Amino acid sequence: MSAVHWAAPAWTADGEGARMATPARGTATPDAAGVELLWGHRGQPTRGPRPALTLAGIAGAAIRVADEEGLDAVSMQRVAAALDVTKMALYRYVASKAELFAVMTEIAVGEPPVLSGVRGGWRRKLERWAELLRTTWREHPWIPAVTLGDRLMGPRETGWTEAAVAALEGTGLTGAERMDAVSLLGGHVRNTRSAAGTQPWTADRRLSPLLADLVRRDKERFPALVAAIDEAGRRPDDSGWTFGLARILDGIEQLVASRSGD
Repeated sequence: MSAVHWAAPAWTADGEGARMATPARGTATPDAAGVELLWGHRGQPTRGPRPALTLAGIAGAAIRVADEEGLDAVSMQRVAAALDVTKMALYRYVASKAELFAVMTEIAVGEPPVLSGVRGGWRRKLERWAELLRTTWREHPWIPAVTLGDRLMGPRETGWTEAAVAALEGTGLTGAERMDAVSLLGGHVRNTRSAAGTQPWTADRRLSPLLADLVRRDKERFPALVAAIDEAGRRPDDSGWTFGLARILDGIEQLVASRSGD
């Protein structure tokens, strides 16, 4: 979402609060072609014979490769082979793999959710938003890898952020707080969908057999961990998704309630 999809929103923070993100020194900045590609709806080359390809078709083929084989399998050559064209034919539409990833993301995230019809106030709207975002990431597990750092987001991906920020209108939260709340939710999606983490247990709260044996041999050093894992048992878990989402929304709810009492 970090622009949310994730996505982290397209802003950063400094001493004055939230502001729109700008590329750090030494990183590639979006050029005019990249802006046109995502925001100007560039789709067909204007010169040469009638094209047999479309930008959406190229991105769709790349998405299928990434979904089925992983992001590392995506290359201009691999996508060209999937479309039965030459690699050079793709460069009439996308100038680099970075541009290809940007278009892939914009198409894969889909249209932003419409939350106006969700009943239950801002909390239920944000729950629904987070659930839909998590589903998108589950369908396209490569999205976390291509949505890191300062980058150009397209209008559909940006629209996801718009939907979440709009859900908090009228709560009494400041603009910076609404943006921070959305960043927090997006970060929770990322954390619970990432394959790797800093915890020694897996999503179902189990240790690997080797690590479990080592920890139990040294249980005097790790008494709290051993006790917690034994108490948790082997109940299926969701990497803390439900627990974390509820706690985040509880905190926001307390802040909203405090503002209504000011």
